[in-house]
Amino acid sequence: MLSVNKIIRFFSLIKNDMKILILNPILYSGNNNFIPKVETIKDTMIYSMCLGFKSLGHQVTLLALECNKPTKEESYDFEILFFKKDLNKLLNAALPLSFSMNRYIKENAKKFDIVISSEVFAFHSLVAARCVPEKTVIWHELALHQKKFFHIPSKIWYNVIARFFMKKALVVPRSENSKYFIRQYLTRVSDVTVEHGMDISKFRYSKVKNNQFMVIAQLVKRKNIPSIIDKFQRYLKKYDNSCKLMIAGRGELESELKLLIKSRGLQNNVSFLGFMSHEEMNEILPFSKAILIDTKQDNNMVSIPEAIVSGTPVITNSVPTNSYLIKLNHVGVVKDWNEDDMFEVSSNESYIDNCLKMRSELSSSHQALSLIKLFEKYTYGKNS
Repeated sequence: MLSVNKIIRFFSLIKNDMKILILNPILYSGNNNFIPKVETIKDTMIYSMCLGFKSLGHQVTLLALECNKPTKEESYDFEILFFKKDLNKLLNAALPLSFSMNRYIKENAKKFDIVISSEVFAFHSLVAARCVPEKTVIWHELALHQKKFFHIPSKIWYNVIARFFMKKALVVPRSENSKYFIRQYLTRVSDVTVEHGMDISKFRYSKVKNNQFMVIAQLVKRKNIPSIIDKFQRYLKKYDNSCKLMIAGRGELESELKLLIKSRGLQNNVSFLGFMSHEEMNEILPFSKAILIDTKQDNNMVSIPEAIVSGTPVITNSVPTNSYLIKLNHVGVVKDWNEDDMFEVSSNESYIDNCLKMRSELSSSHQALSLIKLFEKYTYGKNS
């Protein structure tokens, strides 16, 4: 039987005027725990998700770390509060800690209708789950234990802290892999996964393709760009020596990769585009035959939904945790791919059609609504 307080909260939900607190300290990831400086945070996945909640009529407050502040002043469409990161030398991006953020959560969480927190292995999620367990939704991405220094702390956290102190909070996985992982430790886990939403109004789409493939990635070791170049070169030899490969991104291996291209005589086929804004990406991504991914280590890759909403199929290995989207919706291939897969995908228009069918489902408003409906279902038994 519902208590009076739960009934009051239930009616605030269905009026579409909720106050939503989102805890996402790290707005964008760097490499080797280095957080690069950016001019804007409006192109981050969590910003798009916040816009999704706002578009549904809700009030949004996002908590993040000061180290993620952009280098230029900018105004936002909702409230964003930045907090100092503490114990930098002891705790890196794998387990960020902010005493002032945690204090804010303790003092203010009860004022909100829902608290959405990123990751189970996180201090801010623990604080929310202890302060307002009935309001907390932990939106979980990780599908493996942390490596190196945090491997043992990660196992202790999930086996002890999560099991005993976070069990009342609802966990919504972001992928099938993360759902399988977290269900080893917690039982209140939703059957349905919820992806990051995209502000699809920013993304052009096209069924007409130029004779090019695209890579969107940091130019770092784990992205395995030399392997992609190998496969692209075999595609040139076997199928089409006039095709282009557009590489968008920057990183420590840029000079080395350019030398590799020169040594193989591929300067006329491969272009390095550097960092690209949404506006610049819109001139290339929608018109590419497919994006190519061969990463050695990644969680959810934002380039996958970005490509799909642009009408561009995805060719990837199975490493990204959101690669299941590709298999499930037939918008590309997920395997140890080669030049034959590149030809097959680029020759079959059904992959493009399936991408465009998914476009609205990947919108931030659609994904935000999915999170709210799951909260209603598991908290109040409401199906809608």
